[in-house]
Amino acid sequence: MRGMSELRRAGDRGHAEHGWLESYHSFSFADYHDPEHMGYGPLRVINEDRVQPGTGFGTHGHRDMEIITYVLEGALGHKDSIGNGSTIVPGDVQRMSAGTGVRHSEYNHEKQGVTHFLQIWIEPKRSGIAPSYEQKHFDSAEKRGRLRLIASSDGREGSVSMNQDAFLYAGLFDGDERARLEVPAGRKGYVGSGAIEIERGHGAEVLVFDLPK
Repeated sequence: MRGMSELRRAGDRGHAEHGWLESYHSFSFADYHDPEHMGYGPLRVINEDRVQPGTGFGTHGHRDMEIITYVLEGALGHKDSIGNGSTIVPGDVQRMSAGTGVRHSEYNHEKQGVTHFLQIWIEPKRSGIAPSYEQKHFDSAEKRGRLRLIASSDGREGSVSMNQDAFLYAGLFDGDERARLEVPAGRKGYVGSGAIEIERGHGAEVLVFDLPK
């Protein structure tokens, strides 16, 4: 992939430990402030969260943000003020456009097992839109050894749609598999690994962003 200019290792991210929640921050978030990592183009947040059983995020609000939730392990219960309630499991991609304002909660309702997920915030192309919600499933076969488009500006190829000229791909790779993505001139590419497990033989789960500058 063209456009790579900086390698940032997982251990260099911000870290927060709250007992019920362990969170790693790729960009400045909450009490973690890093002026060198405030975002990447419209990509504002990538939090890697682990939520303990029977706990979660109580009802809270958002405005004018495209919020994508990607579960790596376990299950995450979602409920919001625009009438949606769902359980997000590995393979699911949930997109919530906060727009003029939405309130939601996220919980690990299981009695055992940590919920491990990524929450991604992308600044919208247009502010003040009506809040909306979308959730789709992409099974492992669709991502094995390739980059599968999972979110886009127009919902192409069965992806979820979002209010930004951005494209998000997911792939599952073992040590021998390869994929290539050409990021067009004038745009930005960002690669993030959700779960590096190569040493245990499970491969790597990778997210790739194609973003406007």
